[in-house]
Amino acid sequence: MRAVTKTVLGLGIAGAGVLGWASLVERNAFVLRRFDVPVLPDGAEPLRVLHLSDLHLLPRQRAKRTWVHSLASLDPDLVITTGDNIAAPDAVPSLLDAYDLLLGVSGVFVLGSNDYFAPKLKNPLGYLTRNFAKGVGTTQRLPTADLVRGLGSRGWVDLTNRRDSLTVRGLRIDVRGVDDPHLGYDRLDLVRGPASPDADVTLGVTHAPYQRVLDAYASDGADLVVAGHTHGGQVCVPGYGALVTNCDLDTGRVKGLSRWWPGAGSTPSSEAPEGAAWLEVSAGLGTAPTAPVRLACRPEATLLTLVPRSQG
Repeated sequence: MRAVTKTVLGLGIAGAGVLGWASLVERNAFVLRRFDVPVLPDGAEPLRVLHLSDLHLLPRQRAKRTWVHSLASLDPDLVITTGDNIAAPDAVPSLLDAYDLLLGVSGVFVLGSNDYFAPKLKNPLGYLTRNFAKGVGTTQRLPTADLVRGLGSRGWVDLTNRRDSLTVRGLRIDVRGVDDPHLGYDRLDLVRGPASPDADVTLGVTHAPYQRVLDAYASDGADLVVAGHTHGGQVCVPGYGALVTNCDLDTGRVKGLSRWWPGAGSTPSSEAPEGAAWLEVSAGLGTAPTAPVRLACRPEATLLTLVPRSQG
C-alpha cells in the first residue's frame, strides 16, 4: 500500500507540474515561426507576409497585446489574420490597440466562430470524436460588426465570402476568403473560379481548414492557402504531436507549412503532385478562456517570406 500511495502521489505531483507549465508558462511563451514559400514569378522581390490567428483576446491579456504590437518591427508588406480575434464582448478596443501599428500595413482578414460567439464550456473528450463542431454558435453573441468596422476603417480588406485584388510592392495579389467553415458559414459559390491570369500570386484565406475549402482553393489554382483554427492541436504529446485538429484536416498538417491538392486528405503531403498549393496553418496565439492550456505547442505568429518559384 505504501508503494501504491507513493506512486499515486508522484503521478499527482507530476500531473500538477505539467498542468502548471501548460497553463502558466507555455500558453504565454509566444514564438515567431518563419517560412519561405516559393510562389512568386521569377525575378520578383521577396514579399513579407505576417499571419496572425486565434488570439482569443481578453482585455486583461496585456502580455499578448504587447507582443503582437511588437510584430510591427518585422516590417511586413502584408498582414493576414484568420479569425478568432476576440473572446469577450469588451475585447474589440484591446484588439485594435494590439493591431494598431500593423493596421498601417496592407491587410486582409476573415472571421472565426469566436468572432461571432463567446466560447462555452464543453466536454474536452468531444474533440476526440467527429462531434467537434457540436454546440458551436449557441452562446452569447460578440460585437462582430464593431470588429469588422474597426479593421475595415483602417484599410484592411474583409474577405468574408468574397474575392478581391491587391497591389503590394508592385505585385498583383488575387485574394479570396470565406466565412467560418466551422460554423458552416462558408459560401464557396461566391468565391469559386480560376485564378486571374493577370495575378502574380493567388492566395486563399480561411479560418478553419476544412477539406472542402482547401480542395476548392487548390482546384481554382491558389498558390498559397492560409488558415488557423486548429491551435496546432493545443495539447500535444511530446515527441508525437497533435491528437486532434478540431476539423477534418489530418494531424500531419495541423500546423506549419505543407502541400495541398484536391483529394490530398487521404495522401501524405510528401507525395504532392506538381502544381499543388502550399498550405500554411497557424497554431495561433491564444486559447479559449474555457481551456487556458497549451502543451508541446507554443502560441505563435508566422512570417511568410514569399519568394520566386525558381527558389523552390
